[in-house]
This record gives sequence, structure tokens and C-alpha cells, in this order.
Amino acid sequence: MKNIAVIGAGTMGNGIAHVFAQCGFKVNLVDIAQASLDKGMATISKNLDRMLAKNAISEADKKSTLDNITTFTNLDQGVSNMDLVVEAATENLNIKLKIFEDLDRICQPNTILATNTSSISITQIAAVTQRPDKVIGMHFMNPVPIMKLVEIIRGYSTSAEVTHTIMELSKKLGKTPTEVNDYPGFVANRILMPMINEAIETLYNGVAGVTEIDTVMKLGMAHPMGPLQLADFIGLDVCLSILNVMYDGFKNPKYAPCPLLVNMVMAGKLGVKSGEGFYDYSESRKAEKVAAQFN
Repeated sequence: MKNIAVIGAGTMGNGIAHVFAQCGFKVNLVDIAQASLDKGMATISKNLDRMLAKNAISEADKKSTLDNITTFTNLDQGVSNMDLVVEAATENLNIKLKIFEDLDRICQPNTILATNTSSISITQIAAVTQRPDKVIGMHFMNPVPIMKLVEIIRGYSTSAEVTHTIMELSKKLGKTPTEVNDYPGFVANRILMPMINEAIETLYNGVAGVTEIDTVMKLGMAHPMGPLQLADFIGLDVCLSILNVMYDGFKNPKYAPCPLLVNMVMAGKLGVKSGEGFYDYSESRKAEKVAAQFN
């Protein structure tokens, strides 16, 4: 397995492309917008520069990593003759189903199709293809170049051979793959999102302020960042989407998103990406300073 395509050049997509390319794989990074591809490649270059400054890589490593990535705005050109395609588009069911229908039509029959979804059923995604045995979840954590975990989610029809292949491939990326079953939210978000939602409820109910809630969790529970700050970095719209998937999947009120979260998303307060969430990131230098702590 040498040729990899990544669909989506956003935060997760460019991070996944970065990791594969740095490990010597030839990567096609595909996005419908050239501006997104340019931004994604700039992010990869900036992250490589950080690693270079820390003497974690050499100039030659940086050059070879960038040389291993080719960008495409045409899906057909970007995914043909690939060994593996990793979809990292926005966390929207209809978008993902359409992408997988197209991938199934375009890709070679032996190509493995993976999704970086953080909550949507692998079985449901696989059902729109003619190769459900070759569809699997690869849920990378953000920031991808730093975080070691990859949740490997095996759908109802995913073959043991494909699961083994993706587990071993993840190890070659320097990651720690952990196999989980295909239920809404998997493991990471089934535990994380209710905690974030409860932190938002605590704020909504006036128990404490934003910094106070985060301080309690950081200093009292040894979390590297508080749940409200983490929600800002994930994206409040993404948090809402994941909670809705779990609420719809389990029909359990404990997964119902807090009204404050719903209102903030409707108001466009999405966290770091919009410049404001539970914290203010409107000054670009401030946002970069905060983000640099975790890169």
C-alpha cells in the first residue's frame, strides 16, 4: 500500500495528508476548492517548519514530505489507481454518502475506502457502495501530526483482512490504532461529547463561568485543556453535529445538545474557526498563540 488519496483539505484532511506523506507515502490531496488546497498546503508547510525548529525533522524531510503530496480539484483524477482513500470531508451524512457513492464508482475494485468520521455509522456509509467489506473508519485525532490515537471502526460488513491491513498501516504512521465497534460516537466522542455538553450545561445554568469551569477540569482533573476550550478547538458546529448523531442513534436524552450550544452555532459562534466561541479569538495573533500550545 503506497498510494493514498485524502478527500478534504481542511484541518483533519491536511493533517492526515501530512502524516502519510511524512511517512513516505505518495498522497493525492483532493478538494473541490483550490483555495482550500492552497490553505491546506500552507498549513502543512507551517507545521513542518515548527517541527524543523524543534529539530524533529531535517530540511530534507520537509522537502520530501511536501514533494510526496499532489493536489487535485477533480475527484476522478485524484482517486483513480489508489490503494486507499481516506475521506475527511465535513461531518455531514448526506455529503459523506454522496462522496462514497462517487468513490465506489471511480475507484478500482480493490481500493479500500476509509472515512475519518467522528460519529457517523460506518455500516450506513458502506451501504451505499458495492464494496461494504472494504469500507472502514479511520478516526484520527486533532492535531493529526501530534496525536497518537487512531480509532479503527469496523462496520457490520468490514472484512477481517481489511481491518488488519488498516491496523498495520496505522502503526506504520507511528500511530496507536484501537479497534472499536460501530455505534454512534464510537468510543472517543461517546465519552467526550457528553462531558463537553455537561460543561456547557453547567455554564448555561450559571453554576460557574467559562474560565472557572475550564480551570476546575484542568487543575482538578489533569486535563490539558478545559472542555469549553476544547469545544472551541473542535468547532462548536462539529460538537453539535456529533451530539445530534448520538441523540438520533440512541434516542437517549442524555445526548441532547444543550440549548446554549444550539444557539451559539445558529449565531455563527463556532470557536477558533469563526474567531469566537466560548473564548474570543478575534485577534489573529491571539489565536495563533493559543493554537501554538498544541502544535
